[in-house]
Amino acid sequence: MTDIYRQGDVLIQRVACIPASTAPVERVDGRIILAEGELTGHHHAIADDAAALLVEVGGAEDADRFLRIDAEVSLTHEEHDAIDLPRGEYRVRRQREYEPAAPPHDVAD
Repeated sequence: MTDIYRQGDVLIQRVACIPASTAPVERVDGRIILAEGELTGHHHAIADDAAALLVEVGGAEDADRFLRIDAEVSLTHEEHDAIDLPRGEYRVRRQREYEPAAPPHDVAD
């Protein structure tokens, strides 16, 4: 399974299964927030009820997060085209940038 989706600084990759050591993340105003833009305050978000965001229990602040999608959903952002994500299980990561004079850091959207 190599399905990969990108929207701005968010990378979503299909996985064979979500680890058992995860717990659900609460929605914010009815939406799953995958990332919030540091510069604009815009959100990479899913409003559809067919999706759930999970995080590894006891993990660090940057612990792996996962999406469980039971029916096709739409990932939206104010500055990017919407992306339709098919049913499945996914790992969600922030994309990182490398600059020779600085340590690797999250992409700012």
